[in-house]
Amino acid sequence: MIDIQILRDNPDLVAEKSKQKGYEVDVPKILELDKSRRELLQVVEALRAKRNELTERMKQSVGGGKPDQALIEEGKNLKIELAEKENYLNSIEQNLTQLLKQVPNMPLDSVPVGASEDENLEVKVWGQKRQFDFQPLNHAVFAENRGWLDKERAAKVTGARFAYIKGDLVKLHWALLQFASDILTDETQLSSIAESASLKVSSKPFTLVLPPHLLKTEIYDKMDRLEPQEERYKIEGDELWLQGSAEHVLGSMHADEILAEADLPIRYLGYATSFRREAGTYGKDMEGIIRMHQFDKLEMESLTVAEDGLSEHLFMVAIQEYLMQQLNLPYHILEKCTFDIGKPDAKAVDIEAWIPTQNKYRETHTADYMTDYQARRLQTKVRRSSGETELVYTNDATALSMRPLVAIIENYQTSDGKLIVPEVLRPYMGGREVL
Repeated sequence: MIDIQILRDNPDLVAEKSKQKGYEVDVPKILELDKSRRELLQVVEALRAKRNELTERMKQSVGGGKPDQALIEEGKNLKIELAEKENYLNSIEQNLTQLLKQVPNMPLDSVPVGASEDENLEVKVWGQKRQFDFQPLNHAVFAENRGWLDKERAAKVTGARFAYIKGDLVKLHWALLQFASDILTDETQLSSIAESASLKVSSKPFTLVLPPHLLKTEIYDKMDRLEPQEERYKIEGDELWLQGSAEHVLGSMHADEILAEADLPIRYLGYATSFRREAGTYGKDMEGIIRMHQFDKLEMESLTVAEDGLSEHLFMVAIQEYLMQQLNLPYHILEKCTFDIGKPDAKAVDIEAWIPTQNKYRETHTADYMTDYQARRLQTKVRRSSGETELVYTNDATALSMRPLVAIIENYQTSDGKLIVPEVLRPYMGGREVL
């Protein structure tokens, strides 16, 4: 949730930035409610002080007997008036909170302004696109031919957009996860990545986490990742939802906590099976494993002090690049525009791998920088060395998901239907070079 002081100080800017993200925000209504809340709060606090004063007067007037009847009547009237004002204040605060929740995070000035994902800005291209001397198969056909992918039986058992992943493709997936885990838990490797990217950030390793797959409604809402609800799976009869990505349960771990500055950054690397309805994508990417209702992903999450937030975001992107370069997968980087970065994001980047059979890049990674937007409602704070407390800044980013499997199959296949194992994954595949 946005800091209301920003809205008070810059109402026109908040309205403009919100509109750039595709949100129409009723700024005058919010400011009107905010003013009413502050005025009424003063009245309520004055009444509470008067109630406390009256309580003391009644104690002093007893003197072994009953308090003065006039004081009793005054107390009753004060109690009624205070209850009415507190109920009214509570109503205003609820309405104000609902309106504030509709205000998106302010995009950084560096974020390109755009009205659709087509206006995302390509900022880097890396790698040589492979030139084939044969007609490559798309990843779905290739995997089905090898007995690695069975969506037909999955549809029979579960429905569309589910799959059985089998055989060596499972081993390759596990190899990807182990490879990324080894890099992100190695301080020397992280220090080298930061140095190569000219970033002055901590080299503190990520802590591996196997998180819960369910979130309470309240927590999901505070993360501002519950919407759009049509993309989420709710557990019938419970206020619980299947998480749509590991960062949803990682970023909320420290809700209502005050962390020590010396413990930051806190970095987690969480592995989870995630669930999304993929609503609105009917007919798109029905082949293969690009738009699945269920998928496995290794996700980075970090909590930092405010001044380290943006550098941490850039560091996560540098890690993503390093992983893709080690896999030797051609990619480009997109600076996402205001419309496409998402409601809680102040900045976001996508990395997309080259998919030869589609003759285009497809997303494999995303990195989201939320500033203190999520932490405000989660009330996740840090106690600075000065003794003051402030909200933490949060970042999340993909380490490796199932999408790179698509890029590996598309870029590493051979004319005789075999698959070359990327060199960095061979130690995790028992030394096998070809599948």
